[in-house]
Amino acid sequence: MTDHNIGIDISKSHLDVFHLEGQEARRFENAPRGYRALRKWLAQLAVTRVVFEPTGPYHRAFERAFAGKLPLVKVNPLQARRFAQACGTRAKTDAVDAQILARMGAALGLEPDAPASEKLHDLRDLQIARTALTKERTRLRNRAHVQTNTVLKRQTKARLALVERQIAELNDEIAKRIAEDRSTARKRDILCSIPGLGPVVAAAILAFLPEIGALGRKQAGSLAGLVPHCRESGQWKGKSFIGGGRKPLRDALYMPALVAMRFNPDLKAKYTALRKAGKPAKVALVALMRKLIETANALIKADRVWVESRACT
Repeated sequence: MTDHNIGIDISKSHLDVFHLEGQEARRFENAPRGYRALRKWLAQLAVTRVVFEPTGPYHRAFERAFAGKLPLVKVNPLQARRFAQACGTRAKTDAVDAQILARMGAALGLEPDAPASEKLHDLRDLQIARTALTKERTRLRNRAHVQTNTVLKRQTKARLALVERQIAELNDEIAKRIAEDRSTARKRDILCSIPGLGPVVAAAILAFLPEIGALGRKQAGSLAGLVPHCRESGQWKGKSFIGGGRKPLRDALYMPALVAMRFNPDLKAKYTALRKAGKPAKVALVALMRKLIETANALIKADRVWVESRACT
């Protein structure tokens, strides 16, 4: 049985599609009418995977339209570009990118992603909007400290009050969406039982790591981009570093790690041990961030709330 690999480069107005086995390229409108035409064309094929890159707001409608209906594979744009370079392809156009994505899916045997539900899409959109408003609130507060003009100060104060109301509204809506689903609500309760994790961070984890509870220990840390990457060659040994993964998730864990460093007995002991071993403060903090997400994953997998370790009592 022949595998059929499809690569799709998504732009604001078009979907450039390439069928690897048939060596056929087509272009469809990035709109419901184009989705219907694409679905009709692909219905003739036993599609193994449809590979595409995330492109900010432009891929979301496509992903929602085909989630659960096609074997979608979302790949990291940097990895796709490196694959193109490894293949000797220096040109970069929408049509070339679509072909490279199809080749990448076939060569690496990429497995389709688990389809995200409509509720998860909504929760993620709400969380992204909340993050943007939080950053705007920080900018307004910083600006208010240095402004001296009466008019500017009044306008900044008014905008800050509006942003505060909007954040509160989003918090209520996010909490409502989580409470509507019994399984998600249970996960939130488990997350909030961990000292250092509150409702806001719990919501961010559920939005950006929906697989939590079904992952291995190293997988949870890796998806958050908190697993150190070693750099060694012969006798040379460079510094390890973290990176990749889901940055919004990693950002959400920073402040909870600071809180856990002081008020979570287990993680406080771990931080102290790392510092005594000579680890820099930032390295020790990253270790706490990784420990937090790994602990959360293990507790949700076991369906139990956090309890203080007896060694720390």
